[in-house]
Amino acid sequence: MASPSQQPTRRPTDTTIHDLCDDFLLAIVLRLPSLPSLIRAAFACHSFLAAIRSSPAFHRRFRELHPPPLLGLFFEPYGPYIPSFAPLHRRSDPDLAATVRGADFFLTRVPATNDASPGWRVMDCHGGYLFLLNFEAKETPAYNPVTRVRHLIALPHLDGVLACHGVHLISDEAPGPFRVVCVFSNESGVRAMVFSSCTREWRGLPLEEPAPEQQGWLPQGKQVNGSLYWAHKEQAYMMVLDTATLQFSSIDLPHHLKGKGHLYRVGESKDGKLCIVCGIKFEMFVWYRGPDADGADKWKLSKIFRLEEDVLKAEDVLKAMGGSHLEHSVLEMMGIMDGIVYLSVLDTSEDAHLPSWFLTFCLKKGKLDKLFRKQNVNYVNPYIMVWLLDL
Repeated sequence: MASPSQQPTRRPTDTTIHDLCDDFLLAIVLRLPSLPSLIRAAFACHSFLAAIRSSPAFHRRFRELHPPPLLGLFFEPYGPYIPSFAPLHRRSDPDLAATVRGADFFLTRVPATNDASPGWRVMDCHGGYLFLLNFEAKETPAYNPVTRVRHLIALPHLDGVLACHGVHLISDEAPGPFRVVCVFSNESGVRAMVFSSCTREWRGLPLEEPAPEQQGWLPQGKQVNGSLYWAHKEQAYMMVLDTATLQFSSIDLPHHLKGKGHLYRVGESKDGKLCIVCGIKFEMFVWYRGPDADGADKWKLSKIFRLEEDVLKAEDVLKAMGGSHLEHSVLEMMGIMDGIVYLSVLDTSEDAHLPSWFLTFCLKKGKLDKLFRKQNVNYVNPYIMVWLLDL
């Protein structure tokens, strides 16, 4: 072994990565493959973390090049059970795989109940949090399975409720403050209650008054770019709640979608535009909302994707479904996030027993990708990893 005097010494002209200015360092880490890889690099040393935290421009650029990754899907089984998680297996990105392995997707920190029925239901999945609801529990958790941060929230007391139109968690990023919006209707109209994680209190919003006999027709809402949308099941309009101003309004729906609320989903494109995707058999219709020649916002049918050939192109899909099942299969829309449509191939025959293929479709690239094959159960919630460098 060399003596201390024989150990190589660093010359004044030597340069290491610690000598790089922040701009050069950020240019290097911008080329990392995913958000988990960036987080691992950031926590390698304090100077790396400080540089990455200090640049909002870098945050925006990294998100543009590396969208927040889908870690898997939460499934809600029928009966008194806890939601199950189906992870994506990406062997090409070991940091992303390590994130999935290290997260609490078994939801071990979700409170147990004395009576298993009715079980926990995922009411919303946003900002890295799952918002879970058990109608027999007095408190409900907002839980981030990646960071294992849990908030227990006392449910509001609602008088004369005829229907609940959804409970939504409003959070830009985790960790950080968040709000929960509960929308319901009674004999007077549609109302909302808002919970703040800062004050730990619920407060009511002003009354919105659609015709009382129509209130029960509004299904579960959808959160898009800071607003909540509820499509009417029978009429060609949507109710909108702006979560910044907490004001209700309404917008029209494409006339062709009147009464077809079970066929379409509301979401946002890659560049944040409000869009609607409707699936009929193996055709996908895409509408975008934007200004027309007169400057008024209107829905425009943008594209029609015919996906039967893409869905059945893979040999394993053909083997799984077979010609006898093709005539009874349809594409089921599950949701749209950041320009990615989440869907499944659903067997509608009376003796349906085959597992479903779960797929993603990129609206910008027009590309269909397979996720995995699994027995379809009730509601499905994609879980997207969010920015964690404020920890």
